[in-house]
Amino acid sequence: MSPLLGFLVFIMLITASLVAYLTKQFQKENLNYSSSSAMSNSSKNTKIIEKEKVVAETLNGRFAMIGLIAAVGAYLTTGQIIPGFV
Repeated sequence: MSPLLGFLVFIMLITASLVAYLTKQFQKENLNYSSSSAMSNSSKNTKIIEKEKVVAETLNGRFAMIGLIAAVGAYLTTGQIIPGFV
């Protein structure tokens, strides 16, 4: 096995474990929001935020951070944001 192939396999394993961890966290948060009644309408001026939107925005932010880390990693290893694209 070449060193490059070993490095790519290592990166793929880290990515797969991170996605599995985030998916598990997403499922736990979804259960927390569905079982709690913290978002009740106690006054007329209080806005109700749907639980799906809160969980979706949290997941969106986490995947955005993964993309940012991937861009920084690509820049550090190749000197380009998108390797192979001039």
